[in-house]
Order: sequence, then structure tokens, then C-alpha cells
Amino acid sequence: MGDDLDRLVELLDLEPLEVNLFRGTSPDDGRLRVFGGQVLAQALVAAARTVDDDRRIHSLHSYFLRPGDPAIPIVFEVDRIRDGRSFTTRRVVAVQHGEAIFNLQSSFQVDEPGPEHADAMPVVAAPDTVSRSEPRPLTAAERDNRELDRAALSARAERPIDVRFVQGAHWSTTAPRAPDQDVWMRADGTLPDDPLVHTAVIAYASDMVLLGTSTLPHRGDALPSDDGGFMIASIDHTMWFHRVCRADEWLLFHCHSPSATGARGFSHGAVFGADGQLCVTIAQEGLVRPVHGARG
Repeated sequence: MGDDLDRLVELLDLEPLEVNLFRGTSPDDGRLRVFGGQVLAQALVAAARTVDDDRRIHSLHSYFLRPGDPAIPIVFEVDRIRDGRSFTTRRVVAVQHGEAIFNLQSSFQVDEPGPEHADAMPVVAAPDTVSRSEPRPLTAAERDNRELDRAALSARAERPIDVRFVQGAHWSTTAPRAPDQDVWMRADGTLPDDPLVHTAVIAYASDMVLLGTSTLPHRGDALPSDDGGFMIASIDHTMWFHRVCRADEWLLFHCHSPSATGARGFSHGAVFGADGQLCVTIAQEGLVRPVHGARG
């Protein structure tokens, strides 16, 4: 693995503090708040650490309650709601400064046979024909933050996920376009053969592109072409895990935003594995507020 991917795997290896209690840290990369995909993936790991190995996650529903503080650890409290014969249910609350910043409901199931069908993967340009994307430009708030020194900005450019936008990154779009995008992603290196690590990395990556999809029809002259034109923050995030896939092989995130209203953008996505099988379905709503309309 590369250094960036090593650090991500370390972030996902939570420290057990007590029964049902775990602690996670954040990277020192100059962020103003904890990346949502990080706290989502860490909460998923905390829940899974209390579940028998013969059960894998099939769904999670989460809410982002407060911005996370990257300077201090996050404590994850797991509530063992139910252990049934086929399903296991867990609730996780992430806490900082004595307050909940994130809430996760998750359900795990033993492997069972049953009927199968799935949507086909759309035909798009292959990942080896698409250039790796450059890092997102800094927002106005990030540019004004004096704590973002050169070392932090350099670290920010390093990423554990190789991201390739088939139609071009949403932040580089200079004219309105349809609220759809296809994005190839994979871990930038080889991950351990631990299914939980792969699932957690997919959860981490799932927060990287969905909200941006809802801004695509609103690009152009009315707003700047980088994300400095919007105040963007996740509100809720839901995932359904259909089939096992590896996060260090190419995954196609096929994203669509059917609605934006009330300063909220809604997007959903289908994640297809390297074999073309539908692995995961994602839905997310977030704050997508034009900066000129922001309120305190």
C-alpha cells in the first residue's frame, strides 16, 4: 500500500476503550472539519466490531449532526440493539466535546440463498482511458484559514483513493449540465484481505462525489465553477450493500441527482464492481447553499 492508503487503514483500525466503546482519530491534513466519509467509515467499523464474523452489513442509515473537530479524537458508542437468528442491529453515536456529532443505524445479516437480479452496469469510458482527477480547489473559507500552511496543503493533495471523473469533475464544470456523473474509484494500493476493510473504504469513498452531482445544473455564470460557490455539508447518508466487492479494484459510481430544493441537494448512486455486478446503492441529502445566500 502507499503511505496515504496506509494512513487510511490505520484510521479505520479503531482503538477499543471498553466494551462497546471505541476511539478514532483524524488525519492532520489542514481540514476545517472532519471529512464525512471518515466518520461514516469509522462508525461502520465500530458497529462491525461488535457483530459475529458470520454476518456482514447489508444496510446503514446515518445523520451528520455537527461538524467534527479534526484536532481531537472521536469516541464511538455502540448500542447492541438486537441480536437475532438472521439479523443483527446496531446503533452508533460519535461523540466529541460531550456532544453527538454523528448517528448511525446499521443492520447485519448472515449469508442466505435467495432470488437474484440486478441492474446492468452502464457503458462508460474505461478507467484506464480517463485521467486521474486533480484535488478539488480550496473553498473561500479554506483559503482564508491561516492555519492551512504549505505542509497542510501538500498533505491535502495526497489521497488514498484514485478518483477519475468520466465526464469531468463537477467542480471544474463551467456551464450547467445534467445532474449525472460517472466516477471510477479504487483504493490507491492493495488492501488487506479483510472484507470489513474493503466495505469501510467503500463507505469512505461514497461521500466524495454524491453531493457534487446535485450542483451540476447550477454551474456557470450564476455561481463560481469551484465549490467555493456553495456551502456544502452532508445531512444524511444511506447505503445498501448487495454484493461483496473489493475496494482496491475499480468501482464505478453511477450518480444522479433527481432534486435540489430548499438549499438541499439529493443524490443517489449505484456502485458496480470490477466484474460489472451491482455491489452497493447509495442515497444522500446535503446542504447545498449558495455562499451569497448563506446565513449565520
